Amino acid sequence: MSDVMLKAEGVHKRFGATEVLKGISLEVRRGEVVCLLGASGSGKSTFLRCINHLEKIDAGRLSVDGELVGYRQVGERLHELRERDICRHRAEVGMVFQRFNLFGHMTALQNIIEAPVHVRGVPRAQAVAHARQLLERVGLADRSDAYPNQLSGGQQQRVAIARALAMSPKLMLFDEPTSALDPELVGEVLDVMKALARDGMTMVVVTHEMGFAREVADRVVMMDQGRIIESAPPEQFFSAPSHERTRQFLSKIL
Repeated sequence: MSDVMLKAEGVHKRFGATEVLKGISLEVRRGEVVCLLGASGSGKSTFLRCINHLEKIDAGRLSVDGELVGYRQVGERLHELRERDICRHRAEVGMVFQRFNLFGHMTALQNIIEAPVHVRGVPRAQAVAHARQLLERVGLADRSDAYPNQLSGGQQQRVAIARALAMSPKLMLFDEPTSALDPELVGEVLDVMKALARDGMTMVVVTHEMGFAREVADRVVMMDQGRIIESAPPEQFFSAPSHERTRQFLSKIL
């Protein structure tokens, strides 16, 4: 079994005439936490969406746990998978968005069991038992019957994390998971993410929470204008960045 969970090789993505990703290459090892930093528009969120094929790449290759994302290789050519097979691969990658994207007409528990029951075919009773365990894990054991509009933003985001974990993913992607939260609610979400990291979950996190990146990340990656310009352990990244653009970025937010 390879130690590499995520491998990006020369990934390009454009929207019309605008090239958003300009040859991204990155490896994330099993159990590693990588934080992606960079100014708005640098391509961080687009890269995350490409990892689970929510966006199709225009060139390069992406693989998760040794399997190509969205494609199969026949000889020298890549062929896009059928939607059913793409969904099966996507189920291996959990994603937590800025906005919680919960189903408003479903309770917290119902939101969590929806995909395991209907995508993986997990028996309902088994899915419910697992969902209750996950709600306890994210500190919401007493809110299983609450609807999203009865929950705070931080609670909704914790339900969203539990929903992603319900599929037993190999890799978790977080796209600025605290940016839509009131400041006093940020900590409760970061605490859940820290616990996941301690448990060995492989995570790629787009964030502006520098304290989280310092404390939890194994590696911090700086993106700028669609390229990776720096990658280093947090102590080196924050104390002695090698790239001038990284120094400029950090000087404005620290």
